[in-house]
Amino acid sequence: MPAYQTIALTDPDDDRLADYLRLTDVALRSKHEPAKGLYIAESSTVLARALQAGHRPRSVLVSPRWLPDLESLLGADDTGEPIPVYVAEPPVLEAITGFHVHRGALASMHRPVLPSVADTLRDARRVVVLEDIVDHTNVGAAMRACAAMGVDAVLVTPSCADPLYRRAIRVSMGTVFQVPWTRLEAWPGGIELLHELGFTVAALALDDDSISLDQLAADPPPRLAMVFGTEGDGLKRQTIAACDAAVRIPMAGGVDSLNVASAVAVATWATRA
Repeated sequence: MPAYQTIALTDPDDDRLADYLRLTDVALRSKHEPAKGLYIAESSTVLARALQAGHRPRSVLVSPRWLPDLESLLGADDTGEPIPVYVAEPPVLEAITGFHVHRGALASMHRPVLPSVADTLRDARRVVVLEDIVDHTNVGAAMRACAAMGVDAVLVTPSCADPLYRRAIRVSMGTVFQVPWTRLEAWPGGIELLHELGFTVAALALDDDSISLDQLAADPPPRLAMVFGTEGDGLKRQTIAACDAAVRIPMAGGVDSLNVASAVAVATWATRA
């Protein structure tokens, strides 16, 4: 039985393409993907990283030009069934999705079950927590920074945007599949769980009692979790109060804050092992 089966399509309303319809509708995708147990991987590079992480495709949608790139990536899934690879010309792809498909390939992937917080942090020493970041681009960029700086795990709060949303995955360049992550069930109540697991929890915040990032980096605790909030409102006051310390990034030029992904990159670089 072949590892995949190519199927030529010309009708953007083909029922088999339901996973790929109206991908620009954020409200639809944020509800539709987790409920159906799927997410969308865009480009052959991202698909390769998802496959390397052990994720399984439901199907692939590709333009003819990029089909050869996929041939070396796809294998039979664990049910032995061939993976449907739908091949369509770029205008048809755009009619289906509503946007120009990056590098001509999309894959509908089975969404893995998220591990527990305890399992995710079992061997972790340095952790990033993203509090209520609603911009998928920022989530993706933060995940990429965490991968680059060797962060052991990422936790996202209940209201944080989905790291497996298409745009977040694309901005992360697929590194969302490299860094162990999971979603907290409660926040800021999850800080208590972090304490129980032996973590010192630092809030990145412009607080009156904050210490410099330089001070934290000079003598980091054995297990450190750093919490980052939105650019506008920053961290919740309850979050800062529940943390062990507030930490500020020293800055010049009258700048008081950074984009959250930039802050993640700076803080994780400073506290790298």
